[in-house]
Amino acid sequence: MELEKPKESRIEEETLVGSVEHVVYCNEENGYAVFHMNTGNEKPVVVVGNVPFIGVGESISVRGVWVSHPSYGEQFKVSYSERTMPEDENAILLYLSSGIIRGIGPVTAQRIVDRFGTDTFNVMSSEPELLCEIQGITRRKAESIRNNFNRQLGMRRLMEYLFQFGVAPYVSIRLYKWYGDMAIDFLRDNPYLLTDERLGVSFAQADVIAAELGIMEDSPTRIEAGVIYVLEHNTGNGHVFIPAEKLVGTTARLLSIDESLAADALGRLVEYGRVIRETIFDRDACYLARLYKAETEIARRLISMAEIPPKKISGIDRLIADVSSGLGLEYAPLQLEAIRTAAEHTVSLLTGGPGTGKSTSVRGMLKAFDHLGLKTVLCSPTGRAAKRLTELTGREAATVHRLLEVSYNADDVGFTFVHDEDEPLDADAIILDEVSMVDVDLMYALVRAIRPGAKLVMVGDPDQLPSVGPGNILKDLLESDRIASVRLTEIFRQAEQSNIVLSAHSVNRGEIPKLKHSTGDFFFIRRRNPQDVVQTVVELCAERLPRNMGFSQDQIQVLSPTRRGVVGTQNLNIELQRAINPQSSKKPERHSGDYLFRTGDRVMHIRNNYDLPWQSVDGRDKGVGVFNGDVGVIYEIDNRAENIAVRYDDRIVFYPFELLNELEPAYAVTVHKSQGSEYPAVVFVASRAAPQLLNRSVFYTAITRAQELLVIVGEEEVIAHMVNNNRRSMRYTGLKYRLMQY
Repeated sequence: MELEKPKESRIEEETLVGSVEHVVYCNEENGYAVFHMNTGNEKPVVVVGNVPFIGVGESISVRGVWVSHPSYGEQFKVSYSERTMPEDENAILLYLSSGIIRGIGPVTAQRIVDRFGTDTFNVMSSEPELLCEIQGITRRKAESIRNNFNRQLGMRRLMEYLFQFGVAPYVSIRLYKWYGDMAIDFLRDNPYLLTDERLGVSFAQADVIAAELGIMEDSPTRIEAGVIYVLEHNTGNGHVFIPAEKLVGTTARLLSIDESLAADALGRLVEYGRVIRETIFDRDACYLARLYKAETEIARRLISMAEIPPKKISGIDRLIADVSSGLGLEYAPLQLEAIRTAAEHTVSLLTGGPGTGKSTSVRGMLKAFDHLGLKTVLCSPTGRAAKRLTELTGREAATVHRLLEVSYNADDVGFTFVHDEDEPLDADAIILDEVSMVDVDLMYALVRAIRPGAKLVMVGDPDQLPSVGPGNILKDLLESDRIASVRLTEIFRQAEQSNIVLSAHSVNRGEIPKLKHSTGDFFFIRRRNPQDVVQTVVELCAERLPRNMGFSQDQIQVLSPTRRGVVGTQNLNIELQRAINPQSSKKPERHSGDYLFRTGDRVMHIRNNYDLPWQSVDGRDKGVGVFNGDVGVIYEIDNRAENIAVRYDDRIVFYPFELLNELEPAYAVTVHKSQGSEYPAVVFVASRAAPQLLNRSVFYTAITRAQELLVIVGEEEVIAHMVNNNRRSMRYTGLKYRLMQY
């Protein structure tokens, strides 16, 4: 077919038919490829897009549009493709010689094609033992060639099948790992497999696919998937279980069906064991099976630790005196009690607000454990919190994920941790900081990895916001009264000089903090109009604080209670990016969803991704896993390879463009997302927002994120409302109940 390339980009789709002449680039992780296609014209066409495992010699039909790339010129961008494997011997030889199949180079490819001719692919797929007739191919290598060949074909078919429904290629890669060549069959039977939380496909999108596949609205498959979806979705609201009547009603409304059908589906899921139903404090509680197991095991293991009688340590008072002397500190009575409790009990809690000496007490515990000959490890839920813990104690601290070591299980169907009850942590004592941030899943993983007899000390502030994930661990532990605990209440002299600390405690007592400070570390700037608020925040971050207070722009963090509206983080990020990291011909950009990402932008990863690989900056270490709340900087955007490189402290992560929904700009973040982090300077927006977001715990958490400077921009009335509103969102959790029942 004769086609002339247009001189200008145009938006109408066309179809090109030809063969693959040369593959410039192919990414196995996301299916993105750049290749030259022979369409019968003198000059080959440069084709770009998601065409997984493309190989030289393939016959191909592509549908798409012409685009003009600023560096590479005119290209054809694919929206859909259909391919057939090479059929004649010369095309098969070109395909295999390209290196697309691991273990086959040009010489081996020539030998295989000379021996098997047009039957080559059938031999590789179904009769690999015949390959052993070829010089240099052992039985083991023949099996490897078959596995690589079949894997590519299977994954390619799956990607092409789902691509027609608009499903991103990375979803296909994960599905193929789980289901192999049966993935398409499973999806045709139950497209709601796509709503698995690890895939990120919405229920609405899966519902559209189901309708196209002929699945009826009252299908049991659809309704059961809806019940599971409601339970999974509500883990994002902090709930570990949902009462049956709420679960049935919500599912019925979501699917536009009668409640009796939803109730029947719930009953079947209970029979299958996918949902566990149990009475908790007179509630008919419905759990996802994994969360039920996690919650019950947390309770069982903590109680078994708590029931070990406290070990009276001979000379404990002298030991603590030596610790105090060695650190050059004079501990307050409650701090001494905290150190003694940690030394004598197998599991204990240390709580307190800012300036009450939690970190100093932890340093004392570390010294005491050293004297007792205990090997102690420190951990925290987030990288920033772990880094701060290292700075405060002088000891190496890790995130819980790094401590437990993320890995894949033997079947490669998802992540797991290296350390568990079969391979416990090599530690006599574990100190877990910021326990208020820890959700049920992470707590379960940690307690599984604690070897019998080892200590667990949990440290946190119960007045901060609870975890983003399901559960309310610290609150449930304290209210159960089953774990030895000490709460620090005295504000120390040095902290008394900080208006930030004093204001935080005022708010916690329900008192409006003093807003008029002419000097110090706490300032209030009155702005009533939302546009004026935004303008002031931008001026503070871009000019005034760097110029007048000596803070660099990367030391300043803007916090807002809300994502939406003029003063929400979405709009603030746009305005702050414009001022702090403006557009430049030297800074590549990439649009994704509501955001424009630019080289040099501060970004946050917003959901746990246990599959995403990383490498250390020096290239020596590699691993997998990027976690909710990790903050980094974009240092490269490669539009040719369609990925963005983000540096997180000592690690680099490459994001395929279709995974950019896991990133958000982080010049401004919500208070919830700031948990576990502290910043040299915080600018907090106190403007009108949804009532449930304007409460005391949000304000208190925002204040306690600031280390050296806090600037509040907004209205006194909003501040007063937040202080006076002490209502907290209720979370359905059963940990307190289980702890009390044991």
